[in-house]
Amino acid sequence: MIKIIKASELKKDNLVQKTVSSSSVNTAVAMVIANILRRGDEALREYTERFDGCVPENFELSRTAMDKAIKTVDPEFIKVMERAASNIENFHRNQIQKGFDLPPKEGVILGQRVNPIDRVGVYVPGGSATYPSSVLMNCIPAKIAGVREIIIATPPSVENMASESAANVNGVDARVLAAAKIAGVDRVFTMGGAQAIAALAFGTETVPRVDKITGPGNAYVAEAKRQVFGIVGIDMIAGPSDVLIIADTTANPELIAVDMISQSEHGPDSPAIFVTNNKALANKVSEEIELLISKLPRKEIARKAIDECGKIIITKSIDDAFEISNLIAPEHLGIYLNEPFNYIDKVKNAGSVFLGKYTPVALGDYYAGPNHTLPTSGTSRFSSPLSVEDFTKKTSYTYYSIEAVKAISEDVIRFADEEGLRAHALSVEKRIQK
Repeated sequence: MIKIIKASELKKDNLVQKTVSSSSVNTAVAMVIANILRRGDEALREYTERFDGCVPENFELSRTAMDKAIKTVDPEFIKVMERAASNIENFHRNQIQKGFDLPPKEGVILGQRVNPIDRVGVYVPGGSATYPSSVLMNCIPAKIAGVREIIIATPPSVENMASESAANVNGVDARVLAAAKIAGVDRVFTMGGAQAIAALAFGTETVPRVDKITGPGNAYVAEAKRQVFGIVGIDMIAGPSDVLIIADTTANPELIAVDMISQSEHGPDSPAIFVTNNKALANKVSEEIELLISKLPRKEIARKAIDECGKIIITKSIDDAFEISNLIAPEHLGIYLNEPFNYIDKVKNAGSVFLGKYTPVALGDYYAGPNHTLPTSGTSRFSSPLSVEDFTKKTSYTYYSIEAVKAISEDVIRFADEEGLRAHALSVEKRIQK
C-alpha cells in the first residue's frame, strides 16, 4: 500500500531523486562499446543474437519496408498517428530559432547563425511494449529543425522475425515503422541496446556515424549514452518516468488515483507522488489506488512501483505543496485545483505541467503536442523537454576593421598579458603595427 507521510516528517534532502547506474552496468556497457569500436558489424551481430535472440539478414531495413508497414497497420490508427503528428508539429514549429546580425557599429559586425545538426540517431525501445509515440516525439522536432538525415535504431523481436504478420515487418513492429514514415525518417536499423548506441556513435561498416543520439531506453541504453557523450551529443540521461499531482478537496480522488497508477505501470521504479493539504482526500486516494490497481494488466509492475516508489504527502497548505514539488522537480506535474492557471507561476521546476482535472498526463504522452521526452529524476531543476533547439547548433561570427582593432587593442593586449598568453597579445600587436 502507498505510504502516507506528513510534510513535517520529510527530510527535504531526500526528496531529490538520484539515478546512478551500477558498476556492473557501467562495466558491461564499456565492454560492449569497446567491442563495437574494434570489430564493428561482427560484434553488432554477436550482441544482437545474444540479447535479442535473432539476427536480421540486414541491419538496415529497405525503403519498401516502411511503405509495407503503412499498409499493414489499421488505417484508423494511422489516422490517429497523423492527427497526433499534426499537433506535435504545430507546437514545435513555434520553437524555431533564427540567427541574428547586430547593426554594424564603428567597424564591428557581430552575429549568430543557427544551423541544423547534420545526422541524428533516434533510439526507439522494443521489448514487451511498442512506442510509435517516441518516434513522433523525437523525429518531428528533428525534421522541423532541418536535420539532413534522421536514423532510427530499434531492436528486432525474435517473435516478429519468426512470424511475418500484420503486426510486424522484418522483426520490427509495423506501428513503429508507420510512425517513422509519418515523421519523415530516412533510415531504420534493426539493432538495440548499448550496442546500437555504440554503433550510432562510432559507426560500423553498415551503420553511419551520427552527430547526436536521442530517445529513451533501459539502464544499459542510458549508460551507453552517458559513455559516448562527447563523441556525439545526447538529449539527456533518462531515468524512470515520474509524476507528481497537487490537489485539494475540489478534486476527484478516483481521477488522482488512476493518474498515479498510469505512471506506475511504466515500470517498478516509476515514482507516483500526490501532495495535498487534506488528510481525508489523501486517505480516499489511497483507497482508490487499491481498488484500481488490481484491475490492471500490468498490476504486478504497478503494485511494486506504488509500494516502493509511491507516496502521498500531506502539507499544511497548497503553497507548501508547490514548495515540495519544486524540490522534487517532477517530470510530470498535475495541478488539479480550481483555476489552475492562477498557480502556474508557482511552478519553478517541472518537465511538463498538466492543468486542470480534465488533463491527464496521457494527453501529453501521445497527442496534445508538447514533447513527452522530458527531464526525469529531478533534472527539471536544470534541463528542459526535448525541442527543436536540441537538433540545432549555433555559430557566432565576429568582424573587426583595422580601425576597430586599434581602438580596443590595449584592452585585449592587457587581458592576454594578465593571463600569461603572450602570443595572444602578439596577434593583436602585429596587426596594429602594419
